Amino acid sequence: MKINAPITEILRGKPSDVWTVAPDAAVFEAISLMASKNIGAVPVVDDSGVIGVLSERDYTRKVALKGRSSKETKVREIMSSPAVTISLDATVDCCMQMVTKKRVRHLPVLDGERLVGMISIGDLVNWTISAQNAALEQMESYIMGGYAV
Repeated sequence: MKINAPITEILRGKPSDVWTVAPDAAVFEAISLMASKNIGAVPVVDDSGVIGVLSERDYTRKVALKGRSSKETKVREIMSSPAVTISLDATVDCCMQMVTKKRVRHLPVLDGERLVGMISIGDLVNWTISAQNAALEQMESYIMGGYAV
């Protein structure tokens, strides 16, 4: 089932705040932000725009498991870069293909060069399940004769 719905449908259901970190911030600061906002990743932004993404996975694999200090390590040292981004006019299907092909869990959403949101694989899966359930309900209603022609 191909889902050609625009990614803006997912963004509409999310808070409009997009939390970011600077590349020279300490990893501890970024992880603290992620914990306080209950998010799994943050875009890393400098004057040129989105240059990477820092995720909990980056932290566990590149700081915690290697015995590094999160207060001394800079975000730029462990972020995933370059960032895999999507444009605001991307479809849900395109995003699903992107996270699968690029093996990422978070996609910063850009309107031109401006960061306007962040989509996670969880957002995509939840939206897809809801869309499939709605389609099934419509088909059941049609089959039962409750669908106006």
